[in-house]
Amino acid sequence: MNSIEINNLTKTYDGFKLDNISFNVQQGSIMGFIGQNGAGKTTTIKLLLGLIKRDSGVIKMLGLDNIEHEAEIKSQIAAVFDDIPFHDQLNAAQLSIVLSDVFSQWDKTVYSEYLDRFNLPRRKKIGQLSKGMRMKLQIAAALSHHAKLLIMDEATTGLDPVVRNEILDIFLEYLQDDQNSILLSSHITSDLEKTADSVTFIDKGKILLTGVKDDILDSHAVIKCKKSDLKDIDKNDIISTRTTDFCTEILISDKKLCEKKYSGLTFDRTTFEEIMLFYVRRDKGEWTS
Repeated sequence: MNSIEINNLTKTYDGFKLDNISFNVQQGSIMGFIGQNGAGKTTTIKLLLGLIKRDSGVIKMLGLDNIEHEAEIKSQIAAVFDDIPFHDQLNAAQLSIVLSDVFSQWDKTVYSEYLDRFNLPRRKKIGQLSKGMRMKLQIAAALSHHAKLLIMDEATTGLDPVVRNEILDIFLEYLQDDQNSILLSSHITSDLEKTADSVTFIDKGKILLTGVKDDILDSHAVIKCKKSDLKDIDKNDIISTRTTDFCTEILISDKKLCEKKYSGLTFDRTTFEEIMLFYVRRDKGEWTS
């Protein structure tokens, strides 16, 4: 079963189009949702949450259409954003009272346990908390009504590595229940390489890659060679090419095929950060760093 199913989803603004995108988030997994600013990640998440209306396409969450069954779905999901949505004058204790009226399955005991675990004060106003503490409070709230799906929009951006690792550990614990799932939008691709099971890469409103994380990393590679070697490589094998002071680097998406065709060249394992960089500059063909 898929926790999220998106099929042929389209949304058009002046100057931007989310262009007929499709991908699935498998139940019991973390999907990393990556792309540069303005690529369409937040628009997709807003469509999932029903904050804006789609032009066309289908969205199913937990097996239900997200428009026809909006109330039922929202009782079983949680969303965490870069900017905290809670009023600055509330404190953690008051927030529990508010959310207990919102969620029928609100669990005060679980919430209290997360406050203790995160060392969050119960009486300090939310507006006086640090960014890291505000994010921990959002996550504590998100995990305290037994949600089956977490949707995270840049939830770890701007946090120090210690806090980020703590939050990522919480996510992995959450997934010990194989009915739970996470869609994690993030610029920090190293976090996704540690935790994600699958990755979807969006650019300029189009899905460029979606699939199992390890399969994507295994199939892509960077060839390092002399610039003079570039003429011997089929352009159809090249995503894009970076020229540095020391060598030419070529991203390819079919490592096995290219290893057979260009056996004398060196193939280096790549990262999602590099994959993003090469793909977003693919229209340039050859570029310099």
